[in-house]
Amino acid sequence: MPPMQRLELRQAQSLVMTPQLLQAIKLLQLSHQELQAYVEAELERNPLLNQEIAPDAPDGETGEAAADDTVAGADKDAEPEALITSLPSRETPSLPRTAGEAARPGENALDFAATIAAQTTLADHLERQLELATSDLHERAIGQYLIHSLDEAGYLRDDLAVIAVRLGAPREEVEAAVALIQTFDPPGVGARDLAECLAIQLKELDRYDPAMQALLTRLDLVAKRDFAALKRLCGVDDEDLAEMLAEIRLLEPKPGHAFAAPSSEFAAPDVLIREGPDGAWVIELNPDTLPRILVDQSYHARVSKAARSDEERAFLNECLQSANWLKRSLDQRAKTILKVASEIVRRQDGFFRHGVSHLRPLTLKAVADEIGMHESTISRVTANKSFSTGRGLFEMKYFFSVAINNASGAEAHSAEAVRHRIKQMIEGEPANDVLSDDAIAQKLKGEGIDIARRTVAKYRESLRIPSSADRRRLKKV
Repeated sequence: MPPMQRLELRQAQSLVMTPQLLQAIKLLQLSHQELQAYVEAELERNPLLNQEIAPDAPDGETGEAAADDTVAGADKDAEPEALITSLPSRETPSLPRTAGEAARPGENALDFAATIAAQTTLADHLERQLELATSDLHERAIGQYLIHSLDEAGYLRDDLAVIAVRLGAPREEVEAAVALIQTFDPPGVGARDLAECLAIQLKELDRYDPAMQALLTRLDLVAKRDFAALKRLCGVDDEDLAEMLAEIRLLEPKPGHAFAAPSSEFAAPDVLIREGPDGAWVIELNPDTLPRILVDQSYHARVSKAARSDEERAFLNECLQSANWLKRSLDQRAKTILKVASEIVRRQDGFFRHGVSHLRPLTLKAVADEIGMHESTISRVTANKSFSTGRGLFEMKYFFSVAINNASGAEAHSAEAVRHRIKQMIEGEPANDVLSDDAIAQKLKGEGIDIARRTVAKYRESLRIPSSADRRRLKKV
């Protein structure tokens, strides 16, 4: 049968993700620091956006530093024609750049105040000591290369043979420079591994005896708490081994961290939760983490009159649409966070009133179904967000955990609450009656928590609590 051609009409629906819709979704999962960086970039890019004046700021102040010579920070009373010619090039809104992206213009500008306040780095500290330790220029050059090869913890991870080849210097000279750096402050700097780092510190304390030297060769046994093997290896008794381990604990395993720059970001909560006079929970967004922007409609009207071409008018309209979109997106983001937070607090009322033992099992789907949102939206909202409560600061994700069945058929227990109960049991166990995982499982079943021994072991390991055998050996020592 010969093929036939037919004309058919079909009706179908499809969802098209516009760039703005896609970015609105991504805005939900940004932390408030990332969101602030994104908004600041938009304030620079879009001349129709202004930073809203904070309620407690004096008239005319926004708490923002003066902008560079761009339209976003330019004098709005200037001639519209002059402003039109200095409008930025047309761009699409962009989320904060990742670590691998190139810096944007102006990002590397010198911050004089920050330069003055900058603390001494590990490299600066070691180079000053190097200048005092040797006047030999050749040795100094090798030492400077080694100093800048150290990682943040103060360790030299590169192979000395490779370094010697790179510098074109004899291996012996490189080893001599390493030995020199290892005499510098902080003690332990320049070590190739943990054992050498601890050995350097013990030598300075005059505690590097043969027994301690043997102990450092088997730090794996220390980690396993195999005290019987350690006593045989070092030739010491229980009391001596306990003293040696106590000395090890007083040493600094990462000497370079003392010079690490402090983080400029602090853990500011996104949602504030407090109990009201009537006993109900008052839930509000932290105003310090909410960017405030205004769309300058009057400025748009003034500049539009001076536009001389279709391209300039199109650009101004695009800026207006982008500004309005950002303002609506920020408002919607705030409402969504508050809606999700309110549902979490409603479901976890027992935790906020009585503590972690009353934490209920909760899933993203349960919250999504209750407030009429998609599960993926709840996941984005709860990412990188935190609650400030009377019990401290908690990530939103903390309140979601799987359910552990109740042995009596009553309401299930939260996995986090069960972990907390396991920790309480182990902390309260007597030295002569250490609880095994099986014994803990039996005790929990007696409390109505239906849990298997292997689940107890998994939760114990997640809490970084040693096994019953290791705890028994530790308590004997």
